Amino acid sequence: MMSSKKLTQVCVTFWVVLLFCQSVQSHLEVGFYGNSCRRAETIVRRVVRSAFHRDRGVAAGLIRLHFHDCFVRGCEGSVLLDSTSSNKAEKDAPANYPSLRGFEIIDAAKTRLEAECRGVVSCADILAFAARDSFDLSGGINYDVLAGRRDGRVSLASETDSNLPPPTFNVDQLTRRFSEKGFTQEEMVTLSGAHTIGNSHCKSFTDRLYNFSRTNSQDPSLDPKYAASLRKSCPKGSTDPNLEVPMEARTPTISDVNYYKDILAHRGLFSSDQALLTNPATAREVKSNAMRSSGWKKKFAAAMVKMGQIEVLTGNKGEIRANCRVIKS
Repeated sequence: MMSSKKLTQVCVTFWVVLLFCQSVQSHLEVGFYGNSCRRAETIVRRVVRSAFHRDRGVAAGLIRLHFHDCFVRGCEGSVLLDSTSSNKAEKDAPANYPSLRGFEIIDAAKTRLEAECRGVVSCADILAFAARDSFDLSGGINYDVLAGRRDGRVSLASETDSNLPPPTFNVDQLTRRFSEKGFTQEEMVTLSGAHTIGNSHCKSFTDRLYNFSRTNSQDPSLDPKYAASLRKSCPKGSTDPNLEVPMEARTPTISDVNYYKDILAHRGLFSSDQALLTNPATAREVKSNAMRSSGWKKKFAAAMVKMGQIEVLTGNKGEIRANCRVIKS
């Protein structure tokens, strides 16, 4: 029979191991606010649904807002912080401004949550909930969101270019950039499907129309009729920064697989979209996703859950902001 001294040692060892294991996990969990703010996810969903009914385009904005947050410093709400007199924040970097949208929806959700559960729900979690709800409301599927993130205190515009994939990347560059964040090439193609909804400013792709290379003014991989329609919407030499076109013209507010079908028809808007056909493995994924709508939606949801765990702050790290645009003083 084990002595009381040995039993105590075993118990201590067990708890040390348990605490160590807990310390190396992310501490994110489904239903994180079940006791501390029971209606947290419901409140966010109501705010997002109301905004979506007014303007279906907000879904794309909120999904991209979450993506752009997670790829720079991890999913800790740094993209929501405003610039100050001494610091240019992520949201004002060329990669984010003026294309990112949805900040006011996060603000509205935060205001309601602060009224219900002051100082409990992080801005980073609100963003993750809002992205999930946006995918679901726009025709995707619902999925459980792991929560428990805390908010970061640093936001630097200078960090965006080295972390966010630009629309000019080729397959190798895309694969490396996503790999740096822990994603497989298949997951990269899956997440690229977010381009099935929303709009893009003309400046992100007009080089494909007017200044592609020394030998071709227009990207030869573009369908000629599609290129002609893009030129009408984005005339050469225009200085209007607000000109936009749908990322996917047929169903720009519905999360479906028309994005992949467009790539197969050489109607991918960005160079990085059309580039997915230049690699045998990514081309197979494009074809597979184009034929399996429900399969892509499930893979996209899984990839979003995985993305939501990039470099999170939990426990005593970071803070819970009262205002998502400003760090606590």
